[in-house]
Amino acid sequence: VLFGILMLNIDGGDLFVNNWIKPLGTIFVKLLKLIAIPLILASLIKGISDLKDISKFKTIGSKTIITYIVTTVVAISIGLILVNVINPGSGISSETVERLTSTYSESSGVQSKLVEANNQIQNSPLQFLVDTVPDNAFKAMSNNSLMLQVIFFTIFLGISMLLIGEEKSKPLKSFFDSLNFVVLKMVDLIMKTAPYAVFALLASVITSSNDPDLLLALLKYSGVVCLGLFFMIIVYSIAVYLITNSNPLVFLKKISPAQLLAFSTSSSAATLPLTMDRVENHIGVDREVSSFVLPVGATINMDGTSLYQAVAAVFIAQSFGMDLSFGTQLGIIATATLASIGSAAVPGAGMVMLVGVLGYAGIPEAGLALIFAVDRPLDMCRTVVNVTGDASVSMLVAKSVGKLG
Repeated sequence: VLFGILMLNIDGGDLFVNNWIKPLGTIFVKLLKLIAIPLILASLIKGISDLKDISKFKTIGSKTIITYIVTTVVAISIGLILVNVINPGSGISSETVERLTSTYSESSGVQSKLVEANNQIQNSPLQFLVDTVPDNAFKAMSNNSLMLQVIFFTIFLGISMLLIGEEKSKPLKSFFDSLNFVVLKMVDLIMKTAPYAVFALLASVITSSNDPDLLLALLKYSGVVCLGLFFMIIVYSIAVYLITNSNPLVFLKKISPAQLLAFSTSSSAATLPLTMDRVENHIGVDREVSSFVLPVGATINMDGTSLYQAVAAVFIAQSFGMDLSFGTQLGIIATATLASIGSAAVPGAGMVMLVGVLGYAGIPEAGLALIFAVDRPLDMCRTVVNVTGDASVSMLVAKSVGKLG
């Protein structure tokens, strides 16, 4: 961060970082995405096939999904409470609203998010279930944004292996066990470059931030989002302490490398290999739990993103002078929860999900332009919460089935 600030104050410094520093971070993220699908495929099949008993998978699966839904509802509720109490939108003048709207309404970034979101809105309510089932497994495995489809296929394959019996599935299980060891070694080799890559990623983030005046105008809104995200970290810490009897500070320290990577990449999927490494080798969650809970969490657990959507929706409504009823805000909880399940674990997905929430509440889509300037830094912060949530839920589920320690 200090290096990025220094480069901002040197003529041509931002260009130097963009040309010679940023590519190192970009290569690192590409390597992580390269192994994300093989890691999910190998570790999830190994985890399911090691269970021996399909009832164990049912127990782990049901507890995982229920816990993720509960934490998502808690996150959205925290966001709604804070944004209604602090009321950040009321302090923004109509001139500022017009300026922000005119500055970003024609932005290609905003327009692309609107187009993508409107395509999703036109789909049926159960479209996210349809999108979960692939019609071509190999096509799904060739696209990181289709991770939910890969998880569906992998779980389907793993359960089928359990049902045909250990003797018949042994050759395939041996293959995936071997693949799992190879992929983990790839993770180990990539992680050796992590400190240098994170340096490059953070330096490029600092030098690419633009228009500080507009960022300042949205500081109050950003503060509410960050305060809510901080409260979610506290919620996870309390849950970890009460249910697993572990020291929350030790937990946060052990997961901190994954949090830093999440902050610099804004992608739960890209952070998944490191999250699995920290949870399994440093926190002590058994692989048969983590190999299911974490890949699923990287796709459907978007607590930070859901909280941000709740704050953003009400903030935009406040900025336009709209008063949202209690019933509408309850609907925002339901809409944001469902939207988070089908969201891709990639940067910028939250903005697409937000359009659906705005549409439900009858809030003008033009309001996206109000928050677009600070979306990237807030995306970084909320991804930290998403990854922390994945790790804490893996601990809770592992403790409940006696697989923590």
